[in-house]
Amino acid sequence: MARLEIRRRYTWSIFQSIEYAGEQDQLQLSSFFTFMLDNFTHLNLISHVLDPNNDFMNEEAKLAKYEKIEVPDSYAGPRLSFPLTVVHTNALLSGFKQQQTLHPRYVLQLLHETKKFLKHMPNIIHLSTTYTRQITVCGDLHGKLDDLLLIFYKNGLPSDENPYLFNGDFVDRGKKSMEIIIILFAFLLVYPNNMHLNRGNHEDYIMNLRYGFTKEVMQKYKTHGREILQLLQDVFSFLPIATIIDNKVLIVHGGISDFTDLDVLASIERHKVKLSPTHNYNSPGKQRAEETSCHLSFLQIVDLLWSDPKNQNGCIPNSFRGGGCYFGPDVTLRLLKKYNLQLLIRSHECKQDGYELCHDGKVITIFSASNYYEEGSNRGAYIKLGPDLVPRFFQYQVTKVSCFCFLHSVTAAEGSALKSLREKLYAHKTDLIAAFKDCDKNNTGRISTSDWASAVESVLHLDLPWRTLRSRLVKLGPDGNVDYLSCFEDLQIERSIKEVTPCLMETLYRYRTDLEIIFNIIDKDHSGLISIEEFRQTWKLFSSHLHIPIDDEAIDDLARSIDYNKDGSIDFNEFLEAFRVVHKLDSKEN
Repeated sequence: MARLEIRRRYTWSIFQSIEYAGEQDQLQLSSFFTFMLDNFTHLNLISHVLDPNNDFMNEEAKLAKYEKIEVPDSYAGPRLSFPLTVVHTNALLSGFKQQQTLHPRYVLQLLHETKKFLKHMPNIIHLSTTYTRQITVCGDLHGKLDDLLLIFYKNGLPSDENPYLFNGDFVDRGKKSMEIIIILFAFLLVYPNNMHLNRGNHEDYIMNLRYGFTKEVMQKYKTHGREILQLLQDVFSFLPIATIIDNKVLIVHGGISDFTDLDVLASIERHKVKLSPTHNYNSPGKQRAEETSCHLSFLQIVDLLWSDPKNQNGCIPNSFRGGGCYFGPDVTLRLLKKYNLQLLIRSHECKQDGYELCHDGKVITIFSASNYYEEGSNRGAYIKLGPDLVPRFFQYQVTKVSCFCFLHSVTAAEGSALKSLREKLYAHKTDLIAAFKDCDKNNTGRISTSDWASAVESVLHLDLPWRTLRSRLVKLGPDGNVDYLSCFEDLQIERSIKEVTPCLMETLYRYRTDLEIIFNIIDKDHSGLISIEEFRQTWKLFSSHLHIPIDDEAIDDLARSIDYNKDGSIDFNEFLEAFRVVHKLDSKEN
């Protein structure tokens, strides 16, 4: 059991480190978007995505436009009429359980009504338990519809007698984000005084580009997808940013900082603060004091949505995520004392038990998406708060099998985590080999465990227990030293392309997700195709911005290596698939 627990803990560390590294990559990509807009606006490649206000049609005209969208008689999904009733929410729940998709006309109408309602909501919602027995607080759902349905099954549907607060990150990662926000928004309109939603850091269109929600919307709503996404940008911008229960419990998605000022936050025009992470999230305190009021408003909200608690006193930039702050127990106590509060509830971090207490019980993390990293990786949970404000925790786990023992759970999650980590090693193969060779002065192919661990951490910056992981990632020589090239042995690029240099192949794999996002942005008609010239322009800009030494000839070699369509366009999904890393052993087994 002790060995299993060690495996469980390092598996968890791998998943979380890779997740946060991805968020840092997202900040870099967002910086690239800003770079393109600032320096290459004449290309008009992404301005249509980054400008949420590019549709000047008034609200009445938009609604009339939505109402004219025809719903064919053959449509068998839920049908909505406004104002919504419980009959409609029941129809949505039933339809989604049957894998039905809501017609785009109803989606647009629902989002329009939700936006109209949220525009009149304050930045900070004040709730009271005196009128109801208990308020249920749920954390991140991340597109996992089964978890939402299980919560409703165990705890009851939202109603006047059963109020809910969902604390952000409804979308991304999971495959049912659209269904989740439709259900939440529908209940919001039916029970406006007893259904409440805080904004999370993933209720942001730049985050949605990387983590799947944009792709999900476009796949489910090809014709009206872009229109739905633009309306969602507005809806997300009007979501409240904090909730206070009985003037004693503060609930925000991420956390706080030593600059958090609830009075300032209450007065911000939240829909005008653009949260796409193209600014410097980690401005030091002295620099923050000199920021403009607009940027200070931005930083205040970013702190609420991105920050994490830490055990040490003080407040420092959250360099692990790349945004927000790490705040210590002293920061928590100062804020609670300043506003006469008792407790801070936040979400934002996956916890193995679905919740966690820290800062002497003054900070609670609640996370409601079970199996977040892998089947069996974690439980989900929700909190019930009554007039006594004593939190009661309820745990659950969605599972597709009747018996899911601890050993099977750890083994399955561990295999998935190690596979992801080895792919991460391969993505930085050139830099890792250079770091290994610096330690291998005699060119033996082996280095000490200590040197190997230091070299890997210096390149990947994942803060993992590399000594413990050594036996799972590399082979050891008779002398106990590490055969450092063995960590790349069972990995290869899906398709060998002779014209492409190994360095460029590795770069393509490392930034494969970023390139997919950019290609999807350029592909305005969502045909799956871009022109050769658009491909060349994009890659030149991308390599220039990242300071990757790839010349025009190498880019042309790359373009020539692709099978063009008859019209000279590129199917970029097929192109990216060629640069997928595969595990040789997996291929043999298959």
